[in-house]
Amino acid sequence: MTYPVAIIGAGPVGLTLALDLASRGIGTILLEQRRAYEVPSVKCNHISSRTMEIFRRLGIVVPIRNAGLPGDYPNDVVVRTRATGFELTRIPIPCREQRYTATGGPDTDWPTPEPAHRINQIYFEPLLFQRAAETDGIEILNRTRYESCTQHDDRVVVTARDLETQREITLECEYLIGCDGGRSEVRRQIGAKLQGDDVIQRVQSTYFRAPDLIHRIPKPAWMSYLYAPERAGNLVAIDGQERWLLHNYLLPHEPDFESVDRDQAIRCLLGVDASFEYELLAREDWVGRRLIASTFRDRRVFICGDAAHLWVGDEGTQAGGALEILNGQEFRVAGMKLEAASSAKTVVRRFHEFVVFPANTSHIEKTHAAHVFVNGPVVFDGHESGPLVAKAVELIA
Repeated sequence: MTYPVAIIGAGPVGLTLALDLASRGIGTILLEQRRAYEVPSVKCNHISSRTMEIFRRLGIVVPIRNAGLPGDYPNDVVVRTRATGFELTRIPIPCREQRYTATGGPDTDWPTPEPAHRINQIYFEPLLFQRAAETDGIEILNRTRYESCTQHDDRVVVTARDLETQREITLECEYLIGCDGGRSEVRRQIGAKLQGDDVIQRVQSTYFRAPDLIHRIPKPAWMSYLYAPERAGNLVAIDGQERWLLHNYLLPHEPDFESVDRDQAIRCLLGVDASFEYELLAREDWVGRRLIASTFRDRRVFICGDAAHLWVGDEGTQAGGALEILNGQEFRVAGMKLEAASSAKTVVRRFHEFVVFPANTSHIEKTHAAHVFVNGPVVFDGHESGPLVAKAVELIA
């Protein structure tokens, strides 16, 4: 059997891609190393409005919106000296119960049917997995590790391994999409290189349980930026009750994560003494990067999500959204096998390559470049970009 699309990685990107393709009648098979419904790490704490709009179109926005923090828990962002210390400022953001009705705040006037949602990945990824597992046309192979692929003119042959039996698995697909994260094996095999700033931030992060902490915080918030004299950090409410994620920003003179006393840093940023009790659930240390792959495809093989870009901060929000749209257009052209004009296909195929900017490119420069690309006068293959993009979008719609 030849699958229309094989997806490597059943995280949020891979699962959403499979659901999107299924909604268009395109079958997929996902290969994932983890077990079915295995809870992911606490890596993501926010879903953008654009992504919530996609979930709305896919019919899964209601269970995702209803998950995560309690309905009445403040989604505010605050700045404090310490988690239990003096509050310097607060940005009010509606709680989940008031998300659709609240007006007048800085986060309530977006022209969208689906505002952003503060929720951790441990809550929304299982919902995506469940929906994918229940959807016709989606097959999921858990405990399966992707190993390699061989491309032919009309198909891709994938070699994988069953991690329970160590049996080799071979399957064929028309297109292969690597959604296999920052250490993407698919990216490595297509020869793509990450370019940009390899280290911009080092963060000692701790996922912990502390039922008493919420009672010590004067007024709860979803996210608290902490600026103590000794060090700075960020506290995120995970369940609005007892589970928290604390980011401790390493100082320039601190060489690595192990050089910092984790317990001492936690107590410093929380503003508690040695008598305060907490349970360490996981160490989630990470390095902030601004990297984009040199290419997102090689013939019938694509990369998407963290496999294509590792980005942190405001720039990451913009770049991630742009790559999501561009990759989505490209995958639809490939997956739906549109009988489009070859020139229009060429435009969409090379659209993303045009917008792989250097890491220091500003928002204004990106916006201008995107406008020029869509409206002309960029020319390649003997054609101006504007009319061809319009034609490609017409065919994709």
